[in-house]
Amino acid sequence: MTNSSRPLAVFDLDGTLADTAHRQRFLEQRPRNWDAFFAAAPHDPPLAEGVALALEHAKECEVLYLTGRPERCRKDTVAWIAAQGLPEGRVRMRRDDDRRPARRTKLQILRELARDREIRVLVDDDELVCEDAERAGFRVVRARWAAASAALKEAQEREGRT
Repeated sequence: MTNSSRPLAVFDLDGTLADTAHRQRFLEQRPRNWDAFFAAAPHDPPLAEGVALALEHAKECEVLYLTGRPERCRKDTVAWIAAQGLPEGRVRMRRDDDRRPARRTKLQILRELARDREIRVLVDDDELVCEDAERAGFRVVRARWAAASAALKEAQEREGRT
């Protein structure tokens, strides 16, 4: 269902479309409980601002979801996207064994996508991802509508987990 003539609108999930606040506690304990953190993802409430933006961009763009969630979460993630009434779109996920910082994995994927497609916008809540994407010439919308989590930020940057 891909229409390669349409530009891409790339959306992050956690903190952009999905409110992860209810599962942050799993990252605040030591050791972090990653299995519980990801197992709780299907119960994330949607973030209205992000959902509205995705629906708006879907009028002119193909929506692609670019998440740091590991591949083992694909079934739950795809089901969550559909349950929220979000636009259909491909989901790009992190390999289960990939622990690189989100800004590296996401920028690599953006560059790959940009080889043969216009990327109209990246919408993400991770400031480091946004900064690197802007430096690389991508148009970015910073998703600042969810409460920031220091534990999630550390996990994205230092542990390459989401």
